[in-house]
Amino acid sequence: MPRLLAFFVLLSAVLALVQPGVSRAQAVPHPNHIEADLGAASSQPGGPVHMVLHFVPEDGWHGYWSNPGDAGYGMQLDWKLPPGWTTGVPQYPVPQQLEIGGLMNHVYEGPYAVLVDLVPPPGAKVEGAQIGLEAHWLACTDSICVPEERTFSLRLPQVTVASADYPKWLATIPAELDQGGTFMIGDKALRIALPLPASLPLPDPHVFTDQRDLVAYAAPQLFRRDGNALVAEIPLAQTVAKPDKVSGILSLGDGNGVRFTASPGVVPAGGEVLTPDTAPAATGPLWILLLAALAGGLILNVMPCVFPILSLKALSLARAGESDAQARADGIAYTAGVLLATLALGALMLGLRAAGESVGWAFQLQEPGVVVALLVLAVAITANFAGLYELPSLSISRGGEQAGAFATGLLAAFVATPCTGPFMAAAMGAALLLPTAEAMLLFAALGLGLALPFLLLGFVPPLRRMLPKPGKWMETFRKAMAVPMGLTALALVWLVWRLTGMKGLAYAVLALPILLGALAAIGVSQRKGKSIGGVAAIATLVAIGMVVGLPRGAPPEPSAVGEIIPAKPFSEIALQTARAQGKPVFVWFTADWCLTCKVNESVAIEREETRDAFNKAGVVALVGDWTRRDPEITRFLTAHGAAGVPLYLWYAPGKDAEVLPQVLTPGMLVTLAGSARISAPGSSRSPANTSAPAD
Repeated sequence: MPRLLAFFVLLSAVLALVQPGVSRAQAVPHPNHIEADLGAASSQPGGPVHMVLHFVPEDGWHGYWSNPGDAGYGMQLDWKLPPGWTTGVPQYPVPQQLEIGGLMNHVYEGPYAVLVDLVPPPGAKVEGAQIGLEAHWLACTDSICVPEERTFSLRLPQVTVASADYPKWLATIPAELDQGGTFMIGDKALRIALPLPASLPLPDPHVFTDQRDLVAYAAPQLFRRDGNALVAEIPLAQTVAKPDKVSGILSLGDGNGVRFTASPGVVPAGGEVLTPDTAPAATGPLWILLLAALAGGLILNVMPCVFPILSLKALSLARAGESDAQARADGIAYTAGVLLATLALGALMLGLRAAGESVGWAFQLQEPGVVVALLVLAVAITANFAGLYELPSLSISRGGEQAGAFATGLLAAFVATPCTGPFMAAAMGAALLLPTAEAMLLFAALGLGLALPFLLLGFVPPLRRMLPKPGKWMETFRKAMAVPMGLTALALVWLVWRLTGMKGLAYAVLALPILLGALAAIGVSQRKGKSIGGVAAIATLVAIGMVVGLPRGAPPEPSAVGEIIPAKPFSEIALQTARAQGKPVFVWFTADWCLTCKVNESVAIEREETRDAFNKAGVVALVGDWTRRDPEITRFLTAHGAAGVPLYLWYAPGKDAEVLPQVLTPGMLVTLAGSARISAPGSSRSPANTSAPAD
């Protein structure tokens, strides 16, 4: 309907222009709603004559830029000049955006001036030259448009009110960038790179293109800073006429701007995303973030890959019957291992980000080699729990070995990194925005939370006395703990496939029996009381070979795209386009290695009830798969204060994102979709049909 309305507005304006008798008859009783005046500013001898066409709209009325946007038409100038005289390109000030009924217009709502240079032939006499102009333009309010015209005639030099303020009007004309830009036209977006100093403030950038039928005017525009280049991504129009060059005005905000011309070329893909609010993201008080990191680390202890390790270390204290001093030493050693691992991972992540890499929490799981290393560890721990061989650091028959406790702490922290739970997400997201020292404090608090249960067992004797008495059941419990660790190993095998394809999967499946055979040989030597040096060396070489020799095949398509929910792959352009349609949008970010993500998808997202509610409300679903490294997703997560996945965002029509909890309940999305359907324009239950307009 908005497009049809725009067509009839434009058709009526064109009919009025081609029927001059009718328009003059209508113009007699009705003066123009946009007053116009033409004047000539003083010029240098032999140079061009600077003409000023000055417009003053009535209150509530507006004129149009040369490219009017979705509706309207640009000004038409018909000059009557002495023989040999030529006209330059009209120079417009930076236009404003005016959206009406989903249509974006490029307008001027206050006084403005269009400057045109007239170039006389060499040796021509300027003084006394007769200049004529017939100008046609469109004047509009939010509800009506009227084509207007005026004929001007003046003899040079004739300075009018319009040209008397020539320096003032010249200052409103955007200057031309001294260097050209580059542009690329993709399947969905126009990408432009413009040379712009990184120090130049950009409170509210927007690109106005001279070329029509190129971009979607009403769609949000995405901007990134890449050093001294500004990269703009603009959704394309439905029918794109691909030009040889792209030119226009880059509005910097507050009425300022620059004119640019871009040629086909390479456009950088990276850079920092600019948001309308350029102020640093709020992170909250540091002490609250520290408590959140501590709580998040504490919750990691119940994850299936960490809980068995913690349980066996706790039982080792009970069985060993060691002194309080030995128990404290064990707790400190375990804590030191956990802290070292979390601080090292945090420092590495911050260092990579400072070097320009787009990484976030658990970034190492996007690397196939790291996943295979975790797979080797998970298989080795599973075999140990199952009794295939004895790993001293995970033994429940001994205690007081601080080296083993330290190694176990390193291991527990490393295998816990795939998880991001409640409380932890806000803290890790803030760590990406805070100064380095404060960020490292958050990583330390996370590690302390992870180590806290075992640390308390070491320092609080009553807690140790609450542990079950030693007995044969402990061996049964140890073998039972092989089940969750074995499931973790199977999940990692699946993740190897997701990252490397069938080649990597086949390699891992063939190599694992060799590893298990080497571990079984270690167990045989241990039970016979023989040295395990040789077989341990073989097992180590097999493990290293699995990591180093992993083939990198073509990975399968992302599995995150829903099977029940018809979600589309996430991109910032796709999000902006969906929001521009005025529909509710649900965006979720997930990864195949994220346990919390998969639980939420099975419990709350991938459900028929959710699908039906989304269909009724017209919800657009977008999913970002972060299993493999994706710089665009990483930048988006960082911009929303998230260091990792999951992240769930709900966009009600015309509103900013609502960040949903990291643990979704089955009915949460159904309720949100129902609310969006009830408040949608035109709904019989919409607030707009009761008392007040919907927000």
